[in-house]
This record gives sequence, C-alpha cells and structure tokens, in this order.
Amino acid sequence: MIQSMVNKVVQSDPEILHGAPVFAGTRVPVQNLWDYLERGHGLEGFLEGFPGVKKEQALWVIERARRIDFAESA
Repeated sequence: MIQSMVNKVVQSDPEILHGAPVFAGTRVPVQNLWDYLERGHGLEGFLEGFPGVKKEQALWVIERARRIDFAESA
C-alpha cells in the first residue's frame, strides 16, 4: 500500500533526470523542494514556482521525511 502511494507522489526513472526522484507526473526533482525550504522559502512559494507539483504531493514528502527523521532520532 505504501509503495503504491509512493509511486503516486514520487517517481524515479533513468530516462528522467538520470533517475533522480521527481514528483510524479513532473520533471521537478524532490531535491528542489528541500533546497527551496532550506533557503527559507515557504511551501506556497515552492508550489507557485512549480505549478505541476500538487500540494498533497509536497506535503506527503515532507511528512514522510519527518517520520523517517523521528524514527532515526528515537
């Protein structure tokens, strides 16, 4: 079940940006989200800059990263 959700949110294909994880249905690397947030920009600004990315996709990626970070620090 989780894997099917991952595929709806993030894809990795060697034919798209050399296999870098991208938001499903786009050519926007997930790394762009992290870079944008690290520079102090908000999620809404990221979504405006990358209109192909759905808010639900970005929020899902952020939540998964939080869960992984929490599990590693516990």
